[in-house]
Amino acid sequence: MAKIRRLYIADYLVTPERRIDQGAVLCENERILAIGGLSAFSREPGIEIFQFDHAYITPGFIDTHLHGAGGFDCSSVADSARTIDDMGTLLASRGVTTFVPTVVADTPERMLSNLAALAKLIRGPRRGAVPIGINLEGPFLNPAKRGAQKEDVIVPVDLGFAAEMLAAAPGLIKLMTFAPELENAVKLVEFLREHNVIPSMGHSVADETETLRAIDAGAGHCTHLFNGMPPLHQRNMNLTSVALTDDRVTVELIIDGRHIHPRMADLACRCKPANQLIGISDGTMAAGMPDGSYRIGPSRIFVRNGFSQNEQNLLAGTTTMLDSGWHSLMSCGHLSETQAATAVSQNPAQALNLAGRGRLLPNFRADLAVFEQKTNRPLLTVVGGEVAYAADDVHRESNC
Repeated sequence: MAKIRRLYIADYLVTPERRIDQGAVLCENERILAIGGLSAFSREPGIEIFQFDHAYITPGFIDTHLHGAGGFDCSSVADSARTIDDMGTLLASRGVTTFVPTVVADTPERMLSNLAALAKLIRGPRRGAVPIGINLEGPFLNPAKRGAQKEDVIVPVDLGFAAEMLAAAPGLIKLMTFAPELENAVKLVEFLREHNVIPSMGHSVADETETLRAIDAGAGHCTHLFNGMPPLHQRNMNLTSVALTDDRVTVELIIDGRHIHPRMADLACRCKPANQLIGISDGTMAAGMPDGSYRIGPSRIFVRNGFSQNEQNLLAGTTTMLDSGWHSLMSCGHLSETQAATAVSQNPAQALNLAGRGRLLPNFRADLAVFEQKTNRPLLTVVGGEVAYAADDVHRESNC
């Protein structure tokens, strides 16, 4: 393979652990060769140069929990008029380089068929942001906290069915949401860990004892903290309060500005260590689409003024993406820019054991995003060393 070198220059880099002013990232094919201050780099012959004024570079964002985008629904592959490439292309235009398609509960037959179809798509060549696995949000949930999911497809823990789902998408199931209070929940946690699947607590009314039992068994992840679980109470401890205060648990936060009150986002950011916060979009197929009627698997959803609800007027995912949402971790959660960027890059990479992603470091995968400094408008997204998105006003030069 011929060596293709590209140099990306901006006012500063967010690596994300630190900020480097007047920084540059040198990539060769799909890998980062070097990062640092611009003075350390030379404009060598044959290099392609992207220079941005009034802009900054971050690692490519990693969205571990989203149900669709650009008209594609991850839970109903066969019925989607758009493709997963439409989803990946849209995500790349927002700085996302890696994502985990998220599937909701459905009948066993439809879930298994959809997982097999989704697995085939993930393994094929893709455009834009790269899908690297599947997130199962159900079906072993508490019906009382099912959210926008259909009640008749929520079922008790069934280890046999769990095994069938994992077999339908071999090696691709990365997370599974479950309710810790369900019978056999601990056995499910042990089963998932044996198969390298992250057990994630959510859609639950679990009390303190039930939650701690699941954590002790190996459940160290919580699906969209505060949403789909009991509210905080000053005497009665539950999944929400335990996940918020137990340092063994990494939590997701939906950062669309609607699912969580700003003070609750602030509370989570104050309570959790910065490396245990993961910002998610919880986006649906309606993300990047006009108002109208859409779906999440078997559930119909309606988008009005960019606001997504189901037929019972319950919140049903979002229409936002990480490029806008991560700033709420600074404005509402009072995190630094580096901490907020970590929540949508390094932290999800570490949680999912995605070696070589989520940071701007030598030998890491060349996944990066460039944003305009004043507006935070996405300017360029690089996925595996290839330019997956460039704004119309972006120019490149070749130093031949």
